[in-house]
Amino acid sequence: MKNSWIEVDTAGLSANIRALREAVRPETAVIFVVKSDAYGHGITPIAKHAASEGVRWFGVAHPFEAEAIRAQLPDVNILIMGVIRPEVAPVVAEQRFTPIIVSAEHGRAVAQVATAAGHTVQAHLKVDTGMGRIGVGWPEAVETFRALQGVEGLKVTGVCSHFATVEPKQPERAETQVERFLAASREMESIHGGPLFKHISSSRAILYHPEWDLDAVRPGICLYGYGATDQEMRFHTKPFLQWKCSVMQVKSVPAGTSIGYYGTHVTDAPTRMAVLSAGYADGYHRALSNRGHVIIRGRRCRVIGRVSMNWITVDVGPDSGIEAGDEAVLIGRQGSESVWAGELAKICRTIPYEMLVSIDRGADRKYQRSQSS
Repeated sequence: MKNSWIEVDTAGLSANIRALREAVRPETAVIFVVKSDAYGHGITPIAKHAASEGVRWFGVAHPFEAEAIRAQLPDVNILIMGVIRPEVAPVVAEQRFTPIIVSAEHGRAVAQVATAAGHTVQAHLKVDTGMGRIGVGWPEAVETFRALQGVEGLKVTGVCSHFATVEPKQPERAETQVERFLAASREMESIHGGPLFKHISSSRAILYHPEWDLDAVRPGICLYGYGATDQEMRFHTKPFLQWKCSVMQVKSVPAGTSIGYYGTHVTDAPTRMAVLSAGYADGYHRALSNRGHVIIRGRRCRVIGRVSMNWITVDVGPDSGIEAGDEAVLIGRQGSESVWAGELAKICRTIPYEMLVSIDRGADRKYQRSQSS
């Protein structure tokens, strides 16, 4: 048993997928983003469960993630959203993965290796419409697409882009990106002589802009239950991952007791403190020292002292009854109390994504379907 463990409620994932599916047009495909071990939830079981709910497309960052899904799901479509190296082209073609192409040079290099192996890679052209990251710049996108037409070993069947920001109160930047993307896509389709598979919207754009759904959407964090709570959004989702550990020791301490490295917390009254079986080596951020909360026996307990590599110390109060062996919730719900990744992210001045993917990938993961979800 590892120091901490994960409990994933698959009924929660089902509910989130159905909420999204009901909001999006039936003809729009859902490309579920499961990169980085499905945002810490476990890529293979999450993909398998999503497929059982009708999801037929998955988005990953690297070929090894695509291979993990293909081993379990031979018939789904898998989009590799990172830049593949040309030498993996034969595997990409054999496994029917759909990579992105980010330049004419990249496309030709992938095509050359694929052709030498007797394969053709089907790909989507990634257009940088304002993100300032990977992809061919939008002014050169049409000519790049034209240059790749007829290249042996490569067939461009789709075109995609990615938003830098989607802010409902300041929509101009996202609107500019959409305008650039649609203008380039129309010209590409004219050259192609037919429709291309177009997608640009990830979670935030999906939640606010149905007009940008196009042929597919790429939900990530919203399907894991974060960022989809505002009333004006098209649908709402809830977190379904809980992260837990054990209480290893509980002891009484008098007022004036220094706790942890450098004594950054000193008790101001007699109390009882508990030591938990997790620390920053398990992914519990050190920035939560003296600021975070965990839940034990249905009550919130404040983290006191510095989070160390393998241990967290918390104040459980003088009369809580908490004992060694009790379950402590680092992320999740117990009774009427909850601590979700969004709360921890605010304390750490980061985003829920980082909190989730920081959890030890080697931690035991239990997949179960709750009766209450």
